[in-house]
Amino acid sequence: MLSSREAIGQTCAETGTRTLVEETCLDGVALKPTEVDIDSAHEVPLGTFTVDYEGHEHVPDVATLERLAADREVRVTVPVRADGFDPLGDSSAFEALPETVEIVFVAGNPAYLEEHEQQRAVAPRLGAAVERVSNAWVGTEGIERLALATGATQFELLSRTTERTVHALRSAGFGGDVAVYAPTVLSDDEDAILDAVGAYVSRRKPVARALPDDAPTDSTATGRARSVLLDAATDYALVGSRERVHAHVESLREAGVDTVVGYPARGLDEFVG
Repeated sequence: MLSSREAIGQTCAETGTRTLVEETCLDGVALKPTEVDIDSAHEVPLGTFTVDYEGHEHVPDVATLERLAADREVRVTVPVRADGFDPLGDSSAFEALPETVEIVFVAGNPAYLEEHEQQRAVAPRLGAAVERVSNAWVGTEGIERLALATGATQFELLSRTTERTVHALRSAGFGGDVAVYAPTVLSDDEDAILDAVGAYVSRRKPVARALPDDAPTDSTATGRARSVLLDAATDYALVGSRERVHAHVESLREAGVDTVVGYPARGLDEFVG
């Protein structure tokens, strides 16, 4: 008999298409504590939850994480350079996390790090962290080679090169797991897509270079800017109808991706219906 965690985590091919999320074949959902009530995430019918790090003050408390992890795999993002999470220094905040949660180690977004934290070396901390937690995922943004060197599950942002890169890794013999994080908009409406992920995709370097100067990045974008942003949304996010998202996820799997985690760019409600 399947445990509740295993039952929630079955693929859509096994469970049928009961809900909007299951029809996309996503494996998990990314939760930003500043945007959602973590307790409300229980309604999302997926087997893996990742909790983003947005500063010490926004890390969910132990009781909340334990409730969420009761029947799901919950992974908490841990910035190895931050005070309290430093495996070579103060790791008190890391040690306070409940044993029922898993970990995603990252270098840490500078927006959430103090200046002295940003100066800390990533490589030795990442190595020490992975030695400490054998089944951790490693976020690859900005540290792709370091992340790969750990041999841990690679957790990377969806991009226009993801399928090609993962296929190459598999061809070269990489046998570890690969997980992908993707902002997700379950709508064909162009304005809805731009309002949800336009600003996000505009920060990707190839997109920023292609955009006209001072162009808006939301639904007010017109002309070339609008075209560039909409094209980029299909490269750096999962957007469109449930069938279109399903096809994109399946294409990622065919390339060798093991787990696809969607970030609900228009809010968690879209992942409940």
